[in-house]
Amino acid sequence: MQNEERQVLAGFAVLEGIDGAGTTTQLRLIEARLAERGLPHWTSFEPSDLPTGTIVREALSGRLPVEPGTLAHLFAADRHEHLHGREGALARLERGELVVFDRYLFSSLAYQGMTCGPALPALLNAAFPLPELLIYFDLDVERAMGRVARRPDRDIFEVHEFQERVRKAYEEVLAGFSGSRMRLLRIDASAPLPEVSRRVGEAVDALVEARRAGTAG
Repeated sequence: MQNEERQVLAGFAVLEGIDGAGTTTQLRLIEARLAERGLPHWTSFEPSDLPTGTIVREALSGRLPVEPGTLAHLFAADRHEHLHGREGALARLERGELVVFDRYLFSSLAYQGMTCGPALPALLNAAFPLPELLIYFDLDVERAMGRVARRPDRDIFEVHEFQERVRKAYEEVLAGFSGSRMRLLRIDASAPLPEVSRRVGEAVDALVEARRAGTAG
């Protein structure tokens, strides 16, 4: 399926960026913002906290050695369950919740595209629908790795040279979706946190209003 023809899920937003770009921080702030306003929502992340995601995390930690192609399949399996499971994104969107993910198929295309080549991740992720909004946090690798260095645990991909390659891969991935109906918001993640949070908040508010308008219509 061509990206221009892919289904776009209304009310679904995704945060993306290299490790250390700040997606996890922004997801927490979005959760607090939506909860404070009493809006029906679900914030989640990939790998998920489902059993499928636990396997992926074991592989990312290095405790479960797997081949790159195997990891690509594991990510896709977790994503399928994350979307189609009984309490997954599709069910929640259907009942009117706003859904926000920290990472989605774009991460697989960038990261697994670097480890096992672009063909397999593209094939495994071709049928997944797109979010209505993709927020990409752009940050230079030096600064991102400085943030990562403060974490108690690191995964197998949190290496400076690899992140440099992933950052370039993201640009190619994003360009490939330029003709889709998904909206892309690029954010300079080196800006002060209040400024980044303001832009993210405005984008999420616009998504909420669009969802309300669609429901009313």
